[in-house]
Amino acid sequence: MDQPLLNRLSVWGCCSCSTLKAWLPILTWLPRYKLKWLQMDLLAGLTVGLTTVPQALAYAEVAGLPVQYGLYSAFMGGFIYTLLGTSKDVTLGPTAIMSLLCFSVVGGQPHRAVLLSLLCGLIQAGMALLRLGFLLDFISFPVIKGFTCAAAVTIGFGQVKNILGLQGVPHEFFLEVYYTFYKIPEARTGDVVLGLLCLAVLIMLLFMKESLGCFTMKLRKLNMRNALVVVASSFVAFSWNAYGHPVFTVTGETSRGLPPFRPPPTSDTTANGTVVSFGEIVEDFGGALAVIPFMGLLESIAIAKAFASQNDYRIDANQELLAIGVTNIMGSFVSAYPVTGSFGRTAVNSQTGVCTPAGGIVTSVVVLLSLAFLMPAFYYIPKASLAAVIICAVAPMVDYRVIAKMWKIRKLDLLPFVVTFLMSFWQVQYGIVGGVAVSGALLLYNTARPPMKVSDHGVLVVELGSGLSFPATEYLSHIIHTQALQACPPKSVVLDCHHVSVIDYTVISELSDLLRQFRLREVRLVFCRLELSVLEVLLAADLQGFSYKDSVEAALQSESASLNTDQ
Repeated sequence: MDQPLLNRLSVWGCCSCSTLKAWLPILTWLPRYKLKWLQMDLLAGLTVGLTTVPQALAYAEVAGLPVQYGLYSAFMGGFIYTLLGTSKDVTLGPTAIMSLLCFSVVGGQPHRAVLLSLLCGLIQAGMALLRLGFLLDFISFPVIKGFTCAAAVTIGFGQVKNILGLQGVPHEFFLEVYYTFYKIPEARTGDVVLGLLCLAVLIMLLFMKESLGCFTMKLRKLNMRNALVVVASSFVAFSWNAYGHPVFTVTGETSRGLPPFRPPPTSDTTANGTVVSFGEIVEDFGGALAVIPFMGLLESIAIAKAFASQNDYRIDANQELLAIGVTNIMGSFVSAYPVTGSFGRTAVNSQTGVCTPAGGIVTSVVVLLSLAFLMPAFYYIPKASLAAVIICAVAPMVDYRVIAKMWKIRKLDLLPFVVTFLMSFWQVQYGIVGGVAVSGALLLYNTARPPMKVSDHGVLVVELGSGLSFPATEYLSHIIHTQALQACPPKSVVLDCHHVSVIDYTVISELSDLLRQFRLREVRLVFCRLELSVLEVLLAADLQGFSYKDSVEAALQSESASLNTDQ
């Protein structure tokens, strides 16, 4: 075999290997896996697993689904992310925000929640394959903050009824607020006492964790505070029930065992027996099929980037999209609803010293063991204790300090924040769409009205503060007409273009018209400090009367000399 052919085969083999590693990141870290990493991954996975179980049960309540669906949604992510994920810290599973979004769309219907997971996964995986991760950049930080703050208030207040042991409270936010206060006289003493006690214990353990500093083992134990509180409260509820005093509202009967592996349902049947087709379900989902996949991706990638920066490694955003997408697709086959990265559990994973994504396998095994053997015990979990877990989980999401920062840095950023925050109380997806629309309008306004510095040296100098694209041509033309061409006498203009890197056909057409207007008034429009690529485009356009100078000073000297000659 000749040498050139061998070289080509060698190059092809290297490319294939690197491509395979890019699609399956496990092939990068698994060959160099060390035994000491195993101990840390086992410990981190176990700790996160004990945090995941009570949170998953609680978030299923937020989604309006039976509690077992929280666990169904909590184990697939660990297996898939180990194969496809690029962050050692991220844990995928049910979260407060995704649970709220799911409830706003499916209204607590399990079959539709599972189908929603499949469709979200297909959209997310499709975006990854088409390399469309850049679209997430159009969701601004004020929109994200406005949404998370509103979601935290909505989720947190939604659990007050469970702390009080109230029944028959609507889920729509404003009605929920009204009926919660209206029904306070119906509050159950046992639920109130237990709920407040669980809240107090969780807050106390949180403060203890923050004050322990470098006592690592104690810190790891306190990361399991949710599990400790839920187990203790369940034991209390079981004891009271055993003595014939059911003073607490408990979770009740749940499906036992592992979920069957089967394709997600593509149709639904209403209570009166009417069959709802796949097309009708998708039509009912509406804009949520854009909002939920985007928010899932945004939440997970933001978490992955934060911990990658903190722990000094890099992630691949498009690969993260693929990992989340495949997790949601495969999750739909085990009755899961849409999941994403969890900030709280990822923080626990990182703090416990996880070394590779393999820690997620241990977490998933803990969840599967809970499904297989502990479901009968979940009967006695008080709803008040799960409500306390949720309230403590979402409380840090209300970041009031960000308002002061935005006010200091750029007051206009408060507009999309406020629009998103307020509209999210009406409908969560409307809040996100409204905030993105306002952010987009502000972005377009800045594009159409770029900053321009105008100075008069006998010759008008117009310095473009940013790029020049077609929405800004009318604004530029207006400034030049009002301050130069309509002046008496008309003035020449030096256009400083050192910030302009791209130019389009609309801009060329407007500049051609301006040059004609300048020739009619016997004054000149001079371009200076053009990028080479822009200069080549302008020369190729063959603009009549086009004049170029290397610097503003040269242009001013040239125009001054021209004026003296005319005089």
